[in-house]
Amino acid sequence: MTVQDPARVPDNATGRFYVNVECTDCDTCRCVAPDFFARNDEAGYSYVLRQPETEDDEDAVYEAMDCCPADAICEDE
Repeated sequence: MTVQDPARVPDNATGRFYVNVECTDCDTCRCVAPDFFARNDEAGYSYVLRQPETEDDEDAVYEAMDCCPADAICEDE
C-alpha cells in the first residue's frame, strides 16, 4: 500500500510547486516568499500564486517550504 500526498488546493498555479490541503493559513509562506504565495481569503489557505522562473526564485520557494510548520508546500519530482 502506498501513501498518497494530501490533495492540492485548487488555486495553485500550474507547475511543480503546490500547497496541499494541510495548509493551516499561518502566513509563513506569504511572509517568506510573498511573490510566490497568496491567500484564498474565503477558504482560509495559502496557494502558489506563480511558479519560480529563476534559481533565486526557487531559493525563495524552498525557504518557504523549509519554514512551513504544516509541511503543506510540496514539489512534484
